[in-house]
Amino acid sequence: MGEIREMICIMCPMGCNLSVKKSGAEIEVSGNGCNRGLNFAKEEITSPKRVVTSSVKTAQGVKSCKTTIPIPKDMIFLVMQEIDKLCLKEAKFGQVVIKNVLNTGADIVITAND
Repeated sequence: MGEIREMICIMCPMGCNLSVKKSGAEIEVSGNGCNRGLNFAKEEITSPKRVVTSSVKTAQGVKSCKTTIPIPKDMIFLVMQEIDKLCLKEAKFGQVVIKNVLNTGADIVITAND
């Protein structure tokens, strides 16, 4: 017998109800309507990742920011701490404010226009 987890796929608007069975290195997925669901479930079980959205302090107030790619879920709070260290004079839409944050391969970019 292996570990069985239920989850909802977030890769498209279908929101398929997935059942994932992990037994050793073998992973079985059912309920997926497409391969995106299959890949999502396998990654969620073995190495979950998330895009981090936050805000960064500037001289004009706060600006929204995010990672350019998903990062390992267990690094979210460490990345948030790095963002919290910033206080920028100014920030423009699309500006990279931290390059390759904590060697994740993700940049932190400003997502606000004003």
